[in-house]
Amino acid sequence: MIDLATRKIPMRKDILTGKMYPKREMVRIVKNKEGVISIDPTGKKAGRGAYVGLDPEAVKKAKSQKILEKVFSHAVPSEFYDELFDFVDHQKARMDLFGDLGKKH
Repeated sequence: MIDLATRKIPMRKDILTGKMYPKREMVRIVKNKEGVISIDPTGKKAGRGAYVGLDPEAVKKAKSQKILEKVFSHAVPSEFYDELFDFVDHQKARMDLFGDLGKKH
């Protein structure tokens, strides 16, 4: 008999901090075949993905250190970091306000 209360929680590594977090508490960034880097709120877009935790300060640091350029071996516009910061900040606020219910399943 499977105990549903002890289900395994999928974990992913935050590319900005190197720490492991539950996948549900992270934001996926994806680079598609055409080389376009975008935020993937559903986690289902095709392409090479990487995960970022809900830490706006880490996104600011990533912008100054150009971490996404290193991860994806591709130029990342400054505006993308601003968009990512806003998205992460919003998702963090939702998690703080609603807890686990703040993120869609």
